[in-house]
Amino acid sequence: MPTKKSKTLVVLEQTTDQENAVQAVVEAPVPASASPVVVEGPQPVVSGPVMRKKELIDLVVERSGLKKKDAKPIVEATLAILGEALAEARELNLQPLGKVKVRREKVMPNGRVLVTKIRQSMGSEGSSSDSDDAADMPEAAE
Repeated sequence: MPTKKSKTLVVLEQTTDQENAVQAVVEAPVPASASPVVVEGPQPVVSGPVMRKKELIDLVVERSGLKKKDAKPIVEATLAILGEALAEARELNLQPLGKVKVRREKVMPNGRVLVTKIRQSMGSEGSSSDSDDAADMPEAAE
């Protein structure tokens, strides 16, 4: 029977040590500079209007001066190549569009969902650059 008492004492000592540790944490001083911060939930992403292929073709015709019958196959081929490159998870560096990286991919029953990161330079909108170094570093404002 003395063995049971000694086991009970050991358990009581461990419990007391744990309670002391908890009490020390509870009584720890809070720095004066700490202030509560209200954290809001996730903010919804606000998207602009959707650009469809027809609108893209019309804008290409307007900017390039090509005829619509000439521009349409070029735009469709370009979109097909870009779609294939994204499907292969290739990184795209197409200025002034920007640098596009596929971050995550999820296969769904009706297709694939690609989460991408697009980084655009803050330089002038009309300039284009084929250099990888220029795409990696934002241009300095003059």
